[in-house]
Amino acid sequence: MTEAQAPGHGPFVALKRHVRAVPAPGEAVFMWSDTDVTAVRGAGAKALVSLLDGSRTLPELLRDAAAAMPAEEAGRVVRRLAEANLVGYRHTAPCPAGPAGLTGLIGTDPASALGCASPRSDREPAEAYWDRAGLDGFVAEDTVRGTPVALIAVGDVDRDEVRAACRASSITAVDDEEGADAPFALVLCEDYLAPELRAVEARLRAQGRPWLLARPFAAEPWTGPVFEPGDDDAACWNCLAHRLREHRRGELTARRTLGLDDLRGAGGPGTAPRPARAPVSAPRPAPSPAAVRALGLHSAVLETAKWLAGLRSPEQRAVCVLDGLTLRTGHHPVRRRPQCPSCGDPALVAERTRRPVVPVSRPKAGGSGSNDRALSAEQLLARHRHLVGPVTGIVTDVRPMAGLPEGLHAYDSGHNLALGGHSPAAVSRVLRSRSSGKGATAVEARASALGEAVERYSAARQGDELTITDSLTGLGPAAVHPNAYQLFHERQYAERDRWNASHTPFHHVCAPFDPGAPTEWTPVWSLTAGTQRLLPTATLYFDTSSGGTRDGLWADSNGNAAGSSPEDALVQGFLELVERDAVALWWYNRLRLPGVDLDAFDEPWLSGLRDALGRAGRQVWALDLTSDLGIPVMAAVSRGAGDTDTAAPVLYGFGAHPDPRLALRRALTEMVQMLPAAVPAATAPTGRPAGAAPGAVTGPRTPRTDEQPHLLPDAAQAARAPGAWRWSGRNDDLLTDVEEMRALVTAHGMEVLVLDQTRPDVGIPAVKVLVPGLRPFYARFAPGRLYDVPVSLGHLARPLAYEQLNPVPLLL
Repeated sequence: MTEAQAPGHGPFVALKRHVRAVPAPGEAVFMWSDTDVTAVRGAGAKALVSLLDGSRTLPELLRDAAAAMPAEEAGRVVRRLAEANLVGYRHTAPCPAGPAGLTGLIGTDPASALGCASPRSDREPAEAYWDRAGLDGFVAEDTVRGTPVALIAVGDVDRDEVRAACRASSITAVDDEEGADAPFALVLCEDYLAPELRAVEARLRAQGRPWLLARPFAAEPWTGPVFEPGDDDAACWNCLAHRLREHRRGELTARRTLGLDDLRGAGGPGTAPRPARAPVSAPRPAPSPAAVRALGLHSAVLETAKWLAGLRSPEQRAVCVLDGLTLRTGHHPVRRRPQCPSCGDPALVAERTRRPVVPVSRPKAGGSGSNDRALSAEQLLARHRHLVGPVTGIVTDVRPMAGLPEGLHAYDSGHNLALGGHSPAAVSRVLRSRSSGKGATAVEARASALGEAVERYSAARQGDELTITDSLTGLGPAAVHPNAYQLFHERQYAERDRWNASHTPFHHVCAPFDPGAPTEWTPVWSLTAGTQRLLPTATLYFDTSSGGTRDGLWADSNGNAAGSSPEDALVQGFLELVERDAVALWWYNRLRLPGVDLDAFDEPWLSGLRDALGRAGRQVWALDLTSDLGIPVMAAVSRGAGDTDTAAPVLYGFGAHPDPRLALRRALTEMVQMLPAAVPAATAPTGRPAGAAPGAVTGPRTPRTDEQPHLLPDAAQAARAPGAWRWSGRNDDLLTDVEEMRALVTAHGMEVLVLDQTRPDVGIPAVKVLVPGLRPFYARFAPGRLYDVPVSLGHLARPLAYEQLNPVPLLL
């Protein structure tokens, strides 16, 4: 209570309108609110409270109370009552009943309330509500009643029902056409992604008018946020729409497949254009009984009234979701996207791409599990938990995967954005495919799952990427032919139609690249040469808006990684390339490689994992896949406890790391990650007719060790213990790892390319790492390391012919 006052001119000190004072025997008064009771005791308490009728300024109140208690004590009591939201200022005239109306109740019926003796008006409950909220109730209610609100309806919205709800709360709702001067707009819609909302947002932004968006007529009514044009910290509708589309990717893919309006009109600049033909309408179902409709509508009206009255809170920048079945509510904050084309700088992503990638010193954190990271798993989750949410997160949820044996950990983190498609079969794959994470502990697995979701989100094309359109021929030596890292064989191109018809999209062969055709290119940074290269954009970003293909090319997740710093993302992306290269050499050459002595890796997490698999009726073993690069790479393999594969399907996982213990940990936890998706092995054999080319495979299924004996350790070679790999020990700085990585690749005559894919609205660094020449583990059979390295390592006496390669692609 510090506001300066002029005697007789207000502001006046009074009981809040939601408070009633009841005298008690002796010198005490009980202050009743709708939530609590506070006792004011001591000599002069009744006299002081009787003066809180709104007719006195604070100096006048202290003066008139002096006969009952000292001014200093009276001031302390009033301050405590103000802090409890029981007393406040009124900037309006005092009660018509005056002081006598309040004083006259003292000493009468103790159940009578001390307060204004004027007759109760229809305004009083609302004024009490605003008082309770910390406002001057009279002023707030006057503002609500006197401020017109523009009513904008998008879709099938009953305007009469909305006007009636507004009238019930004393809000004057006018049609938008009549309310051009209305300082606030209430926008009601059927769908927060309705394409018409873009025009509404643009107009209200240009006018500088704040507006509330609501979807009241649904089983889960949505209210909010309030959008505030001109506030540099506030999000706009396009920021929200971007996140909502990501969560409805399956629906939008289905719409596109069925020829319906796919809501891409909600996308903002840079997104794919909507079809020229008139879209078929397909509104979302709205199972909403009258009571739920009323709840949703009056929630929107209440939020409108609160804004008009002057209430401001963080919740007004969130979507409030009301579950019509349970009546639970949740608030989902809407954060501004710095790169938003409407309220931010859409050039941010392109500017980041133009900059060189310059790794810096980055100390490693403890507790990062099977990865060397700048933050521990706990720190990563705590810092970025706002990225998880069913409405405004980049991933709806991170939850344990069902079907895992007790003691094992893997987490699901939503749809796999690396997939897209137009056909019903492709849509089905999109809806089923998930991103997930692994770890020896639950915290590690949760952090890994969030990381994979960020990796995929950041690598999905969003329309603001830096591109240059030209031909390979026209760009000259800076441009890299895509097959330098995609590595398809010429015979694969020739047989692509037959191959693609019987294989999953992961192993499809793209169309041959035309070096003279106009193509979109994106710069990447060469850590090896210290300069920029140009790669086809379609091989760097998942183009989900066009079904995954552009220029006859598509991107895969090979080398994509997210991390708590750019350096650890870079290292993780490189290790994935090393891992997959070694896997391809082993799988497609069907190399018989030594096993790993699991007993020699004596660690508690490993014992627990093996015990859990044993209780689930599974046996597990590991293979050493380390290639000529020297970084330990391992495969973990599991099948049923019997001697055949009929008891349970064969599963595998892979891991690479300079520390062989961590390589093994990563391989085993990745294998565990595959357990929930395991299905009984098919009875029909997998293979191809004798002498057939690799393109003759009929389709993937769970492998069998009798058909793929390289899944088993080579009994002729001794099992590897931790000392079998040369490892100098863990260093404390990620920059050292980056420098060693760069030196290793240079020594093998290759180049490290990096694309920084970090999204400003996410904040977790994400990169795509490429080393042209290293093999992906997809079925890519071009000449090179796939044929040469097994011979140089002594695994084969001579390179296999194309026809001799394993015709069964690695099952994903």
